[in-house]
Amino acid sequence: MRTAEIRQRWLDYFESNGHTVVPSASLISPDPSLLFTVAGMVPFIPYMTGEQQPPWPRATSVQKCIRTPDIEEVGKTTRHGTFFQMNGNFSFGDYFKEGAITYAWDLVTGSEAEGKYGFNPDDVWVTVYLDDDEAASLWKEIAGLPDERIQRRDKKDNYWHTGQPGPGGPCSEIYIDRGPEFGKDGGPVVDEDRFLEIWNLVFMQYELTDVKAKDDFRIKGELRKKNIDTGMGLERVAYLKQGVANLYEIDEVIPVIRKAEELSGRTYGANRDDDVWMRVVADHVRSSLMLMGDGIVPGNEGRGYVLRRLFRRSLRAMRLLGVDESVMPYLLTTSRDAMSPSYPDLATDFDRISAIAYTEEDAFRRTLANGTVILDTAVANAKKAGAKSLPGTDVFQLHDTYGFPYDLTLEMAAEQGLSIDEAGFRSLMQEQKERARADAKAKKGGHADTAVYQDLLKTGATHFRGYDELQSPAQVVAVIKDGVTIPAASAGETVELVLDETPFYAESGGQDADTGTIRGQHGTLNVIDVQKPVKDLIVHTVTVEEGEVAVGDKVAAEVDAVNRRDASRAHSATHLIHAAIHETLGRSANQAGSYNKPGYMRLDFSWTQPVSADARAEIEGIANRAIRENLDVSTTVMSLDEAKALGAMALFGEKYGDRVRVVEIGGPFSRELCAGTHVGSSSEIGLLSVTGEGSVGSGARRIEALVGADAFKHLAAERSIVSELSSSLKTQPGELVGRIEGLVSRLAAAEKRLAGFEEQAALRAGETLATGAATINGVKAVVAVADGATGDTLRTLALDVRARLGEAEPVVVALFNASDRPSLVVATNGAARDKGFSAGDLVKTASQILGGGGGGKPDVAQGGGADVTKVPDAVAAIESALAGRG
Repeated sequence: MRTAEIRQRWLDYFESNGHTVVPSASLISPDPSLLFTVAGMVPFIPYMTGEQQPPWPRATSVQKCIRTPDIEEVGKTTRHGTFFQMNGNFSFGDYFKEGAITYAWDLVTGSEAEGKYGFNPDDVWVTVYLDDDEAASLWKEIAGLPDERIQRRDKKDNYWHTGQPGPGGPCSEIYIDRGPEFGKDGGPVVDEDRFLEIWNLVFMQYELTDVKAKDDFRIKGELRKKNIDTGMGLERVAYLKQGVANLYEIDEVIPVIRKAEELSGRTYGANRDDDVWMRVVADHVRSSLMLMGDGIVPGNEGRGYVLRRLFRRSLRAMRLLGVDESVMPYLLTTSRDAMSPSYPDLATDFDRISAIAYTEEDAFRRTLANGTVILDTAVANAKKAGAKSLPGTDVFQLHDTYGFPYDLTLEMAAEQGLSIDEAGFRSLMQEQKERARADAKAKKGGHADTAVYQDLLKTGATHFRGYDELQSPAQVVAVIKDGVTIPAASAGETVELVLDETPFYAESGGQDADTGTIRGQHGTLNVIDVQKPVKDLIVHTVTVEEGEVAVGDKVAAEVDAVNRRDASRAHSATHLIHAAIHETLGRSANQAGSYNKPGYMRLDFSWTQPVSADARAEIEGIANRAIRENLDVSTTVMSLDEAKALGAMALFGEKYGDRVRVVEIGGPFSRELCAGTHVGSSSEIGLLSVTGEGSVGSGARRIEALVGADAFKHLAAERSIVSELSSSLKTQPGELVGRIEGLVSRLAAAEKRLAGFEEQAALRAGETLATGAATINGVKAVVAVADGATGDTLRTLALDVRARLGEAEPVVVALFNASDRPSLVVATNGAARDKGFSAGDLVKTASQILGGGGGGKPDVAQGGGADVTKVPDAVAAIESALAGRG
């Protein structure tokens, strides 16, 4: 039974039993305390906590998940993986334990011919919480399980909660006995390798408080509505139904291992180390594919850093398998073919995904080249100091700063006869992890601070009237200061205000928040920010300018109309730029983020190379043509399915409800899901001027533009500059480019002639330098500062002096440039090299003193540093090296 079929059977079964099929949410978690969606229930947390009213009484999904805490263990065991899929069925105050157990038993043991999974009932074991007699009794009644196949476990194993105060309850887990060849008899309490957990039923029935640990909390009372949250591991069921040993051998994963075998010439199962690396490749390539499919691009922080780390670990693993060539065109396409039966978008969007992946692979190959140079320097320093291992600080710097994998450092150091200071490296890594944990804890705490807003939301959502009105009456629902509701605030205080309804737009969808004024019976308030800390609750940050404001006050809320109009122009301009990018670069150049405020917009989009000047001009021209054509702007609220059928574009990672707002500019010209404010027709934008385009990370570009009056001011300033230049150069504006190009060309020619004169002058110094050669330890040596010689001239001069001194005797020439960033070139003849004098070694000796590095061949090498004051010391070091070797 293929994985895609197991997935579909799940959805079909629960849909036929009254559940609404909910598509998988993005891997980008909606929870600000999480980087990724780590469990199937994460998208449903607001319904379980009561923060939001669930739109359906029961639901089902197959959720994409990523977990990375055990990333270092991936491949070493067959149980750890980063990407996985969680089948879930959920009840929100509908059915409870009896219903959940009935559905589970029926689907697990029902016949395959009826669309179920067909496991042998005699192989099924379950666990329940210690005192959950109700669940144990239901398993006997519904499934007929004997007492010995119903095992009881404590809170660490069979109790679930979020880790914070809120809902929780006991669990019941379903296990399949794989047979005596997999371990000891006696059920899951004896051996969880033989008895494999496939499904966890969570009975969410209590409100918990004083949550300190998994098994340390207090039950405050029963929930008003009891919920069901279940999770079945899709990959686990797949390898049981496919008769393979582990998740790496199922149909969605094993093809990548087979491709790694083909590329490396090695056989999976023949060598333990090779098996580890092949599993790393299979897991990480699949995880990277799924992350990029959800719009994440490699970067240096957050989700982008996790993706980059997964990607680089897979490439490192291929290198350890002996493959140095580019591999992603083979591995990624293989994974796409394996995963697209379940996720067709991976195939249709593969041009975008592969462009990001191949660019990242090329970049990492360059990282490996650069890291190798740095590693060579660290190895040389360690050997010079007589050390037998690389310092942990060097290994950590290579890993953390340059992205050089630890295992690769270990391997390459061993080739040079060195170990590494593992304890020092691990200590620095631990410090980094502790900093990360502290950061995560701070984020989690921030998330917990939304409690005051969640409590307010229970009294009712804020009605937003700002699409149609910029002024509206309202009533003060709450005044908040430092996370606590207060009855009133006085002049000079900055507080948060919640109104029953408001015309103020809260920052979202890339659009800046409105500003304006709130006038009440007893005071005037200046609105400086507007946010949505929880869905459907709009919170105004205000400064009380005069008087006071109190809960229950009747107020008049008034948006700054000029500011709003300019923000709407910028937001509509963002949509036009997005449409123009699609027309110019293609549909794979998808939006990856945006920001707009009065007079300014920027849009990030997936693209792997700089946008040419011609393409940039075309994008700007298309957007301005749409403005001139006075296209109609319309908004329609419809179902998500209707919006998709209409072709409306959605932003990667954005969570949408069943009803969405579609903004159209010129009908099909621009059609996007958007909750922002917009102009009535495109001509209201006035003018758009693209001011910049550049990279914002691997596989992502950013285009910036000014809008409306700001665009006009920008173009007027440029016109003034052109006028001044034309006047200074005594030419017409239309001839200005040619005139400047001519001046630049003549300047370059003059600089070239000047460099020629300097080189000739330097070379004339060659005779003087050769004449002044000293004899050191039987070697004719010229070790000196060559005034005025830089770059290639310094190298040419060193080779000239070496030639003048001939081949009869050993010759070493070391010439320095004593500029702000000093450099040197060392040249030796054959006789000197026979005596053991290598140009590369001498350059390294001097460069280290200069605070830099360098190297080259034994006959000629060059290097440099940053400290010009150390040049005399570097000269002395070379002379000392010549004197110390016979």
